[in-house]
Amino acid sequence: MTHSSRLLLTRCVRLSAGLALYGVCMALLLRAGLGADPWTVFTQGIAEKTGWSPGAVLLGVSVVVFALWIPLRQRPGVGTVANALCVGPFLDVALWALPTPHGLPVRALYLLAGVLGIALATGLYVGVGWGPGPRDGLMTGLAHLGLPLAVGRTLVEVSVLAGGWLLGGTVGPGTVLFMATIGPLVGYALPRLTLAPAEPRASR
Repeated sequence: MTHSSRLLLTRCVRLSAGLALYGVCMALLLRAGLGADPWTVFTQGIAEKTGWSPGAVLLGVSVVVFALWIPLRQRPGVGTVANALCVGPFLDVALWALPTPHGLPVRALYLLAGVLGIALATGLYVGVGWGPGPRDGLMTGLAHLGLPLAVGRTLVEVSVLAGGWLLGGTVGPGTVLFMATIGPLVGYALPRLTLAPAEPRASR
């Protein structure tokens, strides 16, 4: 197997693992019932109102957000499309498989595992270098229009969090924990999981 083939295989495996882990960790946050990240709260709220599964809602939301990339002139990658199509099904499978925790200590463990796992999953799939997820791309697209990234991220996340809460999504201490820690956690994980092509060997 050539170097390029090995690198392609590694990227595919990491992308798949990252997206699967992301879906599982979203399910952990939902099962914990202590509050989740803004987009998961939004997904949960729409699911409460529509009766759709959270995975189906996430798929629909991802496609809509993906469409918003067009006026923002964002260019999707393979990872972007895979994120939009795959995380929702992984979420539904994980919700089906995971038992509902009873007792605050177990719920807290679900919450901590979900937050840490999402940071790891983000490092895995973004570190492949095939494009961010639809929601992350929306924020970077706003930044390209001149809006500071921190301001754009805050506006988007506060808006979806408020919308999700009004629709019946669960906001709680887990939401605060997620918003306070996910930036530093991803900042730690991403550089360590980013793949870079190896230098080609010089011919002799």
